Amino acid sequence: MSERHPIIAITGSSGAGTSTVTRTFQNIFRREGVSAAVIEGDSFHRFERKAMKQRMAEEEATGNRHFSHFGAEGNRFEELEALFRDYAASGTGKSRKYLHNELEAAPYGQEPGTFTPWEDLPLGTDLLFYEGLHGAVKTESVDVARYPDLLIGVVPTINLEWIQKLIRDKTQRGYSQDAVVDTILRRMPDYVNYIVPQFGLTHVNFQRVPVVDTSNPFITRDIPTADESVCVVRFAQPKGIDFQYLLSMISGSWMSRANTIVVPGGKMELTMQLIFTPFIWRMMERKKRALGLA
Repeated sequence: MSERHPIIAITGSSGAGTSTVTRTFQNIFRREGVSAAVIEGDSFHRFERKAMKQRMAEEEATGNRHFSHFGAEGNRFEELEALFRDYAASGTGKSRKYLHNELEAAPYGQEPGTFTPWEDLPLGTDLLFYEGLHGAVKTESVDVARYPDLLIGVVPTINLEWIQKLIRDKTQRGYSQDAVVDTILRRMPDYVNYIVPQFGLTHVNFQRVPVVDTSNPFITRDIPTADESVCVVRFAQPKGIDFQYLLSMISGSWMSRANTIVVPGGKMELTMQLIFTPFIWRMMERKKRALGLA
């Protein structure tokens, strides 16, 4: 952790809803005049799209049917830890982009599914903001989780996560149901070993829970809407959280435990605004004092 060069990390698996959290923080940064160095977790994958497909085929030929983007072999955990360490120490580091589609790739004159070259982060940013799969990953040799000043987990219930992935990949990416199910099964060991443990290290978790029947995600045709969900917000350390204020500001919210508030699904972004805006204020105040500017 660093008062001079703070880090915020959002961690969650594909389709979990991390983009909603990212959008909320972008609005806070814009409103509060905060300059952030934005890091996409996909840029720390080890392989470009074509090379990943080839490596998966090679692994499967040897009997390994569980090689995935979720695990250590498919990612550059060491480089991610080095970025967090360097930024926390000096506000510097190197990053790149993963170009997901033709729209993202066109300005670089590259193919989709490729990386841009590594570049230095812009100088003078107020904080580093990471969104991806491994913002709190911890292994025997790597501990990314120790660096962020604010760690946020975003995780729907598992059936809802599968529904979101199934519908997104079939409608937006043209995959067959069998292909998506195969991906889910292939990732499962890495999901259990690398993704799930992170949610025990986060400072705040947001878990979306549907209130409609999702018992068989493989036949569900629609993603439950925000109004068909509640959001469970768990604080690892509730000291300093003004729950009475949150309850008064968020209609329909209630406390389920001493460190947990439940809010209507449609109020998730408002809840994030109310919780994290004061976090950003305090972060920037500590930064100014550490730099002798306050």
